[in-house]
Amino acid sequence: MVVTATESGRVLVNGIAIEVTERGKGRPLVFLHPGHPAGRLDSKAPILELLSGGARVLAPTHPGFGAEPAPRALTTIDDLAYLYLDLLDVLDLRDCVLVGAQLGGWIAAEMAIKSTARISKLVLANSFGIKVGDRESRDIADIYAITDKQLAELAYADPARAPSPKGLPEDQLMFMARSRESTGRYAWSPYMHDPKLKGRLHRVNVPALVLWGAADRVVTPDYGRAFAAAIPGARFELIEGAGHLPHLEQPEKFARAVTAFVGEAKP
Repeated sequence: MVVTATESGRVLVNGIAIEVTERGKGRPLVFLHPGHPAGRLDSKAPILELLSGGARVLAPTHPGFGAEPAPRALTTIDDLAYLYLDLLDVLDLRDCVLVGAQLGGWIAAEMAIKSTARISKLVLANSFGIKVGDRESRDIADIYAITDKQLAELAYADPARAPSPKGLPEDQLMFMARSRESTGRYAWSPYMHDPKLKGRLHRVNVPALVLWGAADRVVTPDYGRAFAAAIPGARFELIEGAGHLPHLEQPEKFARAVTAFVGEAKP
């Protein structure tokens, strides 16, 4: 399948249509987008342009976050991880850089513990997915129990950057609603984590970078440090001036960190 620099297309994987935006040429870089509150990645998002300067960037939209509801068979992050591993096979992507942000980072981590046959480097940004504290401690803010204003204050270094639903066209409002609904569908119980994932991260056998917005109050940098510590040889880096969504708040810094990491020789 060939998709031009500004088009979105669909790839059929096991009977499931996945919307994919593709930009640039070169080594494949697959970008897995966040869940609520950011949701699907706009095809004109600056981060795609920045990353595509030296790579073939493919940004799939998780089923349920785009124009169509999720198929009934997909109910967990594990389902998405296997679906995207199959996507790498269908597109015959090799030596792939896998970048996941927030919910997408959780999916990427689940993919990497299963198989890195087509993955050469892993980048996780402000990712959910593991339990760090004890059973009485909340690692991740309950994003469904607070107002949009409160969520913006937790998720953004500068809450004024948070998008407002006021005045948005109907299709954008639909995508926001689908993002909220689908994040709950895949990640509600157990809330935003897989109890077994942390104990399996030792299986990640490719170089890994864990990026974190320094002002994130949805999942704090200490959570990110614990995530990195569970992955053999993983490096942890802070992105200043960003909260939970550094690829949106600081796309240039985010892209520089990813590009530098991708350019490093394998140990």
